[in-house]
Amino acid sequence: MDTKGKKYAAKLTLAAMFLAIGLLLPLLTGQIKLIGNMLLPMHIPVILCGLICGWQYGLGVGFVMPLLRCALFGMPVFFPTAIAMAFELATYGFAVGFLYSRSRWKCVVALYRCMIAAMLSGRVVWGIAQVCLLGIGENGFTFELFISGAFLKAILGIILQLVLIPLIMIALNRTGLVRFSNNHAPAKNAEN
Repeated sequence: MDTKGKKYAAKLTLAAMFLAIGLLLPLLTGQIKLIGNMLLPMHIPVILCGLICGWQYGLGVGFVMPLLRCALFGMPVFFPTAIAMAFELATYGFAVGFLYSRSRWKCVVALYRCMIAAMLSGRVVWGIAQVCLLGIGENGFTFELFISGAFLKAILGIILQLVLIPLIMIALNRTGLVRFSNNHAPAKNAEN
């Protein structure tokens, strides 16, 4: 197998691993009754997949994960939750992977910029999906429901992502699995 084939196989294997983690992680966090869902356990593997494997894999894993989890475990509920989450998580995986691959530097600052942009865009896409599925107004999706679902109920998960993902990326850099640096020096041989 040539080098290109090995890289493809490695990314595909990692993407499958992130998908498996995303399917199983909610089973663990769900045991924490008060805050389990607030930790947003499926978001972390999707963001990591986009960063490590690339935007194509992040988009695919993000879209499939909530739908497959619904089919396997019955959670999240298919309509409207799993459908809206599929578009939201696909946006996270795409945006963080695309933006980070285009970053001039591979550093903590660039990582935070890409993550925050992906989180905001994913939440907007989630809101748009909810409006398309439920409509707008009293019997549909409202601005209050958007703010509550996208930010207020998600604050613990957002904080967890902003702390945990950079730590994981730094640890993976130390093992040599990803190219990551803590300074603003350009990454050598950076791939798109």
